[in-house]
Amino acid sequence: MDLTNAGRPPRRTLRGLLCPEVPRYFPWARPVQLALRSVHIAAMALVVGGLPFGADFEALRAPILITLASGGLLFAVDLARDLAILTQGSGVAVLLKLGLLGLGVLQPAARLPWYLAATLVASIGSHMPGSWRHFSFLTWKVVRYPD
Repeated sequence: MDLTNAGRPPRRTLRGLLCPEVPRYFPWARPVQLALRSVHIAAMALVVGGLPFGADFEALRAPILITLASGGLLFAVDLARDLAILTQGSGVAVLLKLGLLGLGVLQPAARLPWYLAATLVASIGSHMPGSWRHFSFLTWKVVRYPD
């Protein structure tokens, strides 16, 4: 019997810190995400709505910055709970959305179709069933998370 570790807390690993067995619970997360998501959708609507009318970067600067900030904070809350979300349906949808937005930045002439595709992916990612949202491509099973 090894008594050298008696009374010591279990050793924390980097994997355990980044991907805990049970996602971290923040009591403030739900109301903060609700507010951020509302701001994010409104700002994003201004950006995507302004593009067909020829709005330039200067006209869309504030909505673009608000969209980026609110989206970044939304993603940060999810990542703070558990980095493993990146391997699940909802996280993969966010990464796909970011990729489509990046293509819109790289191809300004085709920005509107890329941004509309990103909006479609975001809508599906936000409203897909929990069994898809929490499906882990790493373990190939549905991971249940407390909301």
